[in-house]
Amino acid sequence: MEIKRHCQISYKSALFLLNRIRFAMAPDHATTSRLTGTVECDETYVGGKPRFKGNNKRGRGTGKTPVFAAVERQGQIRRRVVANVTGKTLKAAIREIVDPKARLITDDYSAYIGIGSEYAGGHESVCHSAREYVRGDVHTNTAESSFAIVKRGLVGIYHSVSKEYLHRYLWQFDFVWNHRDLNDGERTVLAIQSAEGKRLMYRMNKANHHV
Repeated sequence: MEIKRHCQISYKSALFLLNRIRFAMAPDHATTSRLTGTVECDETYVGGKPRFKGNNKRGRGTGKTPVFAAVERQGQIRRRVVANVTGKTLKAAIREIVDPKARLITDDYSAYIGIGSEYAGGHESVCHSAREYVRGDVHTNTAESSFAIVKRGLVGIYHSVSKEYLHRYLWQFDFVWNHRDLNDGERTVLAIQSAEGKRLMYRMNKANHHV
């Protein structure tokens, strides 16, 4: 709405403009390397606040959109919307995002069981179901903090984001996280440079082409 007022354009045009900017921030899968070192993996659910009192179920089993994250300690992050949080889906995401040499850390969700055999650094987990959140350097606090930033941003700035466009907002938040060592001006220049070779057409925007 603020862009609409400042640019004196329609709401649809402002939304399309911002989606084009987020499209420029999308990762280039051809040049993006997989995460290494100690990598935390976690999942969360993103959605609006319940309209009716009592309709506030959280976590698995909600109608909210599942989002998976893998984040290097002191490094890069990769977040994505996933169809579900089954072992098949989450393990496939880990294999695609995380280098086989890495060390994995997750919570004790059963979907992650068995993935450690594929990684040189092994797989360790904290038992959230037993109220264990940190054991030495074994924790998922970085991933959980990244989700908190996304949720606060979506609720506080955008108020409501549909599942159809959520992946583009994740591109934006990931871009800021991965370039947090830059100031706002430097990130702006980088985002403009990242737009080269990318063009989101209006029909693509409506058809929800993810990349």
